[in-house]
Amino acid sequence: MASTGDSITRGFNACGWYTDCTYRSFSTGGSTLVNSHYLRILAKNPAISGHNYNDARSGAKASAMPGQASTAVSQKVQYVTILIGANDACTSSESTMTPVTTYRSYIDSALRTLKSGLPNARVAVISIPDIYRLWYIGHTNLTALSVWETYGICQSMLDRAWSTSSTDEARRQRVRQRVIAYNTQLAEACAAYGPKCDFDDNAVFNYRFTLSQVSGWDYFHPSTSGQAALARVSYAAGFNW
Repeated sequence: MASTGDSITRGFNACGWYTDCTYRSFSTGGSTLVNSHYLRILAKNPAISGHNYNDARSGAKASAMPGQASTAVSQKVQYVTILIGANDACTSSESTMTPVTTYRSYIDSALRTLKSGLPNARVAVISIPDIYRLWYIGHTNLTALSVWETYGICQSMLDRAWSTSSTDEARRQRVRQRVIAYNTQLAEACAAYGPKCDFDDNAVFNYRFTLSQVSGWDYFHPSTSGQAALARVSYAAGFNW
């Protein structure tokens, strides 16, 4: 199997200071603390042992998906997970978010590559988490506020995170709507792909994660327990292996 996407799939900040931790990836990781898709499949099919490729890249946007899909094709895998879009919405400002039509074009291109190169593979498309909830659970935490401001994290959503003004709240809701629009495109693209593609029906987007499931390094990426929750929720909403 192969995982595609961004830093969430790389397990970034799940085990150390600003570093990838692919062993704790919800998708292809080997840590029993997370119990990834890979480990869940391995328990039923020992033949997959050692065939877990993490093709995601930290910082990736939807524009990276066609290339990652090509890599998965070259690995001749039978199962691919896709989780992409957080970086398309989490940008330096609201105006720099990826347009919805552009986002969809990259998703369609990646899916065409997978369908052409791996016609028998299953593709699990996972919804983007609700980044507005990140603001909601963290905006009263002084450490989270300091980290978000110091490192300029997801400023489209988290700029002036301490503020509850109507102007700032309206901006946050527009960014949230962009994530919802991306998820709608993922659902439609997956449906067009056919029965070998499964969208999680927004299970991950709807999951009400807690601050303890967010990395204490940056208050943005999933912690180890966050990766475990992501694995559990996305796997349950996907294919019945």
